[in-house]
Amino acid sequence: MTVFDPRDALLCTSRRAFLASAGALVAWAYMPAFARAAARDPRFIVVILRGGMDGMAAVPPAGDRDYAALRTDASVGADAAKKGLPLDGFFLLNPAMPRFHARYKAGAALVVHAVASPYRDRSHFDGQNVLETGMEKPRTAETGWLNRLVAALPAGDRAAPINGLAVTPTVPLIMRGAAPTLTWIPPTFHPASADITTRLADLYAHTAPDMARVFRAGVEADALAGNQRPEQRDEGLSAAFSALTAGAARLVGADDGPRIAALSFDGWDTHVDEGADRGRLATTLSALDDALDTLAAGLGPAWKDTIIAVVTEFGRTAHGNGADGTDHGTATAALLMGGAVKGGRVIADWPGLKPAQLYENRDLAPTTDLRAVFKGVLRDHLGLSERVLATDIFPGSIGLKGMDGLVV
Repeated sequence: MTVFDPRDALLCTSRRAFLASAGALVAWAYMPAFARAAARDPRFIVVILRGGMDGMAAVPPAGDRDYAALRTDASVGADAAKKGLPLDGFFLLNPAMPRFHARYKAGAALVVHAVASPYRDRSHFDGQNVLETGMEKPRTAETGWLNRLVAALPAGDRAAPINGLAVTPTVPLIMRGAAPTLTWIPPTFHPASADITTRLADLYAHTAPDMARVFRAGVEADALAGNQRPEQRDEGLSAAFSALTAGAARLVGADDGPRIAALSFDGWDTHVDEGADRGRLATTLSALDDALDTLAAGLGPAWKDTIIAVVTEFGRTAHGNGADGTDHGTATAALLMGGAVKGGRVIADWPGLKPAQLYENRDLAPTTDLRAVFKGVLRDHLGLSERVLATDIFPGSIGLKGMDGLVV
């Protein structure tokens, strides 16, 4: 077990913690001409939550009368909805995210709900592939849309000192492509294996319930034997998430640093013991909340020209699964925050939660294409044309218009 020591910024984990897995930073070669003219220096950061975040537990639709019947157990969001932080009278925010809520109230954050990529199956690998390549189907491209974005940005006269940086041993797919990207990890970084434990628990829960109970008891016993209190696990997870965002903020916030970034955090696959109010998901959401706050604070003056998009490959089932968790679903929630975000809103074409309204009778139905959100940001924040977005960045999306009104 790795131990966190704040003096040397080691990452901390336990067998039940779910730590930051990857990050990448890429600088565009020149400042866009439109940004120079407007005395702006825009930054764009994508945070990927790997595993499929439960959007209905993170942002409960408490105003939908059918929600309570679907989420009757506290582990999958019943208590989180009762204690949630108010957003717009219909949606609440999970109480584990007070800092994001404060930025929402200040008009610097928003939520897009019932959103999904074009992917409609439930494989993590294929879902993440579609999310990162920007294509309509998995395994149809070898490059990532964020790298293609760097290559497509309009030229200006601001030369970057580096072409790219990946805060990970390998470059994530979203950043692979023609734009050069270096890799780097902090010398004190210790990879975490906690997600392996979770995936084993999920596997046993679906194939051998008796073994699952024994396995879960063993994990608990291991934690007790290690004399690690729950609050220590929580602090370690928050420290781990925030360690990477602090480094990213220093780089992206620098006058001569990169302007395009991608980070990713593991631990959102909540088949078993989801703990939306108290437990695993609440802890992970709290760690994300701390990490986003660290990122925002570390950007300094660059915050005013920044947009951060927090996305995941798919959502979870609308109902619990009998193991105090939720299974792979379809639509979910995405978050935008930053000084350049026109926030204080939840954007949702809400599909409803009656049985006939669910996607394939089990999932929150997708009503907003995630690519439309990205397109709106890239068009209005970074100056890309709809043509370039539809042909170069998100090929095959010619009929999908970018969402309006996301940028100040």
